[in-house]
Amino acid sequence: MSKKHTETIEEVIKSAKEKSKHQKYVLRLYVAGITPRSREAIRTVTAICEENLAGRYDLEVVDIYQQPTLAKGEQIVAAPTLIKKLPVPLRKFIGSMADKEKLLVGLDLRPKDT
Repeated sequence: MSKKHTETIEEVIKSAKEKSKHQKYVLRLYVAGITPRSREAIRTVTAICEENLAGRYDLEVVDIYQQPTLAKGEQIVAAPTLIKKLPVPLRKFIGSMADKEKLLVGLDLRPKDT
């Protein structure tokens, strides 16, 4: 019997979690000018990245007023919007970035409470 068939679910989950600890995150944060809400979103997302992904993330901040073509290409309808491009699955977070716990769960950096 191959190893794939003898692994337990717990072993597969543990292996996936270990692998995710080394994955590079590619994030893009869309903001609308330098408003208090934009500043707060930038601070919050940067802090989460530094605390949880130090050395393994790329964060690009895009001002939709400065680069409207990028925003249109991503179908951004509101700002701030955070897009997690990698690792898959792609995720979008729209609106306030104040709820760190929600962002951590959405970025797969913390398990969802059941």
